[in-house]
Amino acid sequence: MALYETISGPAGAERDWNRLQNLFYPGARLLRTVVAPDGSFSISAMDAQGFAEFAMPYFRTDAFYEREVFRRVDGFGQMAQVFSTYEAFSAPDGTGSLGRGINSIQLWSDGRRWWVMSLLWDDERPGNAIPPQYLP
Repeated sequence: MALYETISGPAGAERDWNRLQNLFYPGARLLRTVVAPDGSFSISAMDAQGFAEFAMPYFRTDAFYEREVFRRVDGFGQMAQVFSTYEAFSAPDGTGSLGRGINSIQLWSDGRRWWVMSLLWDDERPGNAIPPQYLP
């Protein structure tokens, strides 16, 4: 999946931010679930450029490889909803687990291509295990 390819790579490698931005419709949102040390929840909302700015410092010093392990797609007309279960690693061979989670991706087709309209993700953590129906 192009989304995972654009953010995966060795530490210090420049990611293909233009490709990432081209996946998203202008004004589309990326929304990250944030868990505070006290256990409260909030959301971090950004556009594709904001995500690049958020992720670049980490990618400068840390290798990060993400891959999809399961996908569920529901669609109707010009829209689709994808639940994409991912695993993240510090090595391209799938070693050095960094965790897993689910991306909820909303897509819209203009008749020529599919655009990501929003992406909301949450990570697996104690008390928030990935349900069996979203695993291979």
